[in-house]
Amino acid sequence: MTNQLTTKRCAWVSTDPLYIEYHDNEWGVPLRDNYRLFEFLLLEGAQAGLSWITVLKKRENYRAAFDNFNPYKIAAYKQDKIDALLQNPGIIRNRLKIASAISNAQAYIKLTEEGMDFSQYLWQFVGGEPILNRWKSIKQVPAKTELSDAMSKDLKRRGFKFVGSTICYAFMQAVGMVNDHTVDCDCGPV
Repeated sequence: MTNQLTTKRCAWVSTDPLYIEYHDNEWGVPLRDNYRLFEFLLLEGAQAGLSWITVLKKRENYRAAFDNFNPYKIAAYKQDKIDALLQNPGIIRNRLKIASAISNAQAYIKLTEEGMDFSQYLWQFVGGEPILNRWKSIKQVPAKTELSDAMSKDLKRRGFKFVGSTICYAFMQAVGMVNDHTVDCDCGPV
């Protein structure tokens, strides 16, 4: 990581070292690992209605509680596991969000059983390559786009939950399908 005092960052980044690390080394970096993509999709859904830093601070707890985001394990969760998750203070204890993690794992498995690679499936919405935007200000960055609308619609059709267009766009930003670092940010497009 670069020196916090001299690095220019996007306006949404706070002074929290965890947020700085995330911004500088993860957000907007193209990710193609199936399980990590699944992790981000679930975390973005868990974030709905909350701030990303809230989820980011709980990410390690989520990894432990949700079997390192292994969709095959999550898809098999029974009521005793759901009850334990609802009592876990290290995660967001929302019944609908926990249920969506399970249904999303089941939808993930169904998609792969149809012969699709999860990464290739998701990246098809941006033509397989990151979209490099050149926003001058955070105010210009959209909350959703036609591409996130299309991703949301198709994920819902396949049985995924908590995948509205705004969640999908935040996901696309997080995993580098879209690079929305502003031009004044050192991580921005050249």
